Amino acid sequence: MSDFDAQLTKATSGKGFIAALDQSGGSTPKALKDYGVEETEYQTGDSSMFEKVHEMRTRIMTSPPFNGEKVLGAILFEDTMNRSVEGKPTPEYLWEVKKVIPFLKVDKGLADEENGVQLMKEMPELEELLMKAKSRGIFGTKMRSVINDANQEGIRAIVKQQFDIGRQICAAGLVPILEPEVNIKSPNKEKCEELLLEECKNQLQSLRPEEKIMFKFTLPTKDNLYDAIADNTNVVRIVALSGGYSRDQANEILARQKCMIASFSRALVEGLTKQLSDEEFNTMLCVAIDSIYEASVKP
Repeated sequence: MSDFDAQLTKATSGKGFIAALDQSGGSTPKALKDYGVEETEYQTGDSSMFEKVHEMRTRIMTSPPFNGEKVLGAILFEDTMNRSVEGKPTPEYLWEVKKVIPFLKVDKGLADEENGVQLMKEMPELEELLMKAKSRGIFGTKMRSVINDANQEGIRAIVKQQFDIGRQICAAGLVPILEPEVNIKSPNKEKCEELLLEECKNQLQSLRPEEKIMFKFTLPTKDNLYDAIADNTNVVRIVALSGGYSRDQANEILARQKCMIASFSRALVEGLTKQLSDEEFNTMLCVAIDSIYEASVKP
């Protein structure tokens, strides 16, 4: 069995969750501050900042509890893909050492809001990035757009963009995670989710049998809303983002969803700081992984 086939099997039916380690650009300073690294520690610019965030991610990835028994995959920022962990390229380290499936964030951020949504910015270098990702052992990708209001035209545009680019990613031999996030602060969150589900159903009908995708949705207001598409033959897995909920809140909602597993970022690293000893850090990460795993694995 090839690595890709083994990873596809694990992504489809493995027990566990996906760690989102893909903070980039504007979100990196906040992630570092939460980790206990102040901006004064990387005044020389982006290269220094990304060096610091790679140190943080390396500490997580090399921690004993971070392994393929409970962590199915990890989503990386491009800079992380290009770096090494313990002398191995990061994607190779994740799969060969930890048995964790490597994914890559490919979007370039959000466009300005229009019709209640924020589409993804243009990605003129996507094809080149996909070729590089495939050559480095990346299994799949992730791309995020945001829904702020229940505007059918806007939500239709969000879903169409996600699927259009998703087909391009499938053609490159990778499995895309489509992430049309619904803002948890939206005054019409439940209606947004209903419209989103209908648009996803419509677009799924246009996929060819060989085009395999994943979805990353905000934890829904109505429990098990996305079960309606979980059994679609094109859908590998449906994962959930924590979206600003605390870990305890996110786990509580996730545990009620029959067909969703976690793909948490902030909720995973909540409380982890540079100042912790290795023993304290590993213990705290173990508690986080165990709790998210339990919420993801259904009876």
